[in-house]
Amino acid sequence: MTNVHYKGDVFMDYIFMTDSSCDLSAEIAKEINVEILPMEFTMEDKSYLHYADARMMSLDDFYSKLKSGIDSKTTQINYNNFINYFEPYLKAGKDILYTGICTGLSGTYNTCLMAVKDLQEKYSDRKIVIIDSMCDSVGLGLLIYLAGQKYTEGVSIEELEQYINDIKLKVCHWFIVEDLDHLKRGGRISAVAATFGKALQIKPLISVDEGGHLINVGKVRGASNVYNSLVSHFERDAENPKEQTVFIGHADNKEGALELQKRIKGMCKKSIICDIGPVIGSHVGSGMLAILFLGTRNLKS
Repeated sequence: MTNVHYKGDVFMDYIFMTDSSCDLSAEIAKEINVEILPMEFTMEDKSYLHYADARMMSLDDFYSKLKSGIDSKTTQINYNNFINYFEPYLKAGKDILYTGICTGLSGTYNTCLMAVKDLQEKYSDRKIVIIDSMCDSVGLGLLIYLAGQKYTEGVSIEELEQYINDIKLKVCHWFIVEDLDHLKRGGRISAVAATFGKALQIKPLISVDEGGHLINVGKVRGASNVYNSLVSHFERDAENPKEQTVFIGHADNKEGALELQKRIKGMCKKSIICDIGPVIGSHVGSGMLAILFLGTRNLKS
């Protein structure tokens, strides 16, 4: 873990934390000084922790194994790990603000609350703020990136809490999933739907509702329409797009991410490509492409 929390000559009196489901790179995490807690996944009966720098298994190796048919299962951060992650900072006199994978996708948030309840009794003079992000994957990454910029500017823990709560439901998620076999194995679509979907080149269009749940909104047919669909949803739902930093997420689909980035050039202030790691990649397989931005969560296809 990082032990230095400065912005210029200003020492931060609280720690800003998230988890590795946010799919932020180690470089971005360092830039905004956020602590990213690793999450666990299991392949071939061996458990790995996914850190922002993918130190235990590279993303190339992970997706290569997935594509060869090796299954991956994920595990939420458990009670003891939250205690171990939080307590050293509390002992050192630091407050903590944590927002990670949302309740719509994982039980991690509720486990965190149990750990915090016990820690708060032991460190009653410390403030521990836990926020349900209502965001998934690179959508959480965008939320953390924007909040991290505020954090490095030196805002108080109360101001950062308010900022996150103000914008979290404005984070719009649009994903197009490529690996229908992987969705079939995960029980998210039937074998028949997967077979016909591949034959007709139909791909699910997925968004996130206000509770943080993944919602199958529609279908996209043909590879060329993947970009058209994602760009059109950005045009429709984004708020002040030319003033925004837009995130593009991909699961082992760098070529697609670069093409999408090219298509939105000039439509936004800045775009950042993020690799989707094992925490989310375990559930969507390789090939997924996503666009994340601030606007109105509109679940119409």
